[in-house]
Amino acid sequence: MKFRRQWRSVALPGPARSGASALVLALVVMCAGFAGSSVAGPATAPSDGPFAGEVQAFEAADAKQAPPAGATLFIGSSSIRFWSTLAADFPKLAVINRGFGGSRIEDATRYAGRIVIPYHPARIVLYAGDNDLAGGETPQQVFEDFQAFVALVRKDLSKVPIIFVSIKPSPVRWPIVEKVRAANTLIADWIAHDPTMTYVDVFQPMLNADGKPRPELFRDDRLHMNRAGYELWTSILTPVLPPIGDSK
Repeated sequence: MKFRRQWRSVALPGPARSGASALVLALVVMCAGFAGSSVAGPATAPSDGPFAGEVQAFEAADAKQAPPAGATLFIGSSSIRFWSTLAADFPKLAVINRGFGGSRIEDATRYAGRIVIPYHPARIVLYAGDNDLAGGETPQQVFEDFQAFVALVRKDLSKVPIIFVSIKPSPVRWPIVEKVRAANTLIADWIAHDPTMTYVDVFQPMLNADGKPRPELFRDDRLHMNRAGYELWTSILTPVLPPIGDSK
């Protein structure tokens, strides 16, 4: 099931599209392929498609040990997947890591009925977007995909806080940095008008005095972060993620 085509078939063209976010959200909820049904569980979510194996592995792990209720859910691409120290970095929180490498925002949306909604998280932290831009999407398309993710989640989790971690400035993807900046700006500006969402800027802190990515934050592949990168992210996110509910 290719969600993006369905969502964009109802988006307004040109400048009018970006100026009518409310209408876009209403239409994507109606046309995301879930009309007349709930995404409250796996029964209404796709059973195959990109990254189906990773999602099945998450479900198998859930069957053996149920994730904590009221947790902070981290979902997204490899920057989340490789965050192996997530629980240790946020010791006062109950956390769930549902990152799957190479994924795009639309993939998080595709499987929300299986690895987002069923957990009833206290809040959601999403990192994705750089694979989208590297794969040829425009900043506007990334922005619309994020809107669609929010719209779908809001159907069942109407008040859950959503935190978007800005697209990071990877050295290997520096040639598309202007697209990264544009996508981040579109999302940040939209989030600013919704008190239930938070935009977290990791882009600027990951640049050095020359305005280029800090090489000491990345692995040898110049794409994925090393421990220093995750320590920086932890320091930025900790004030945004105070203990809530029954988080440990």
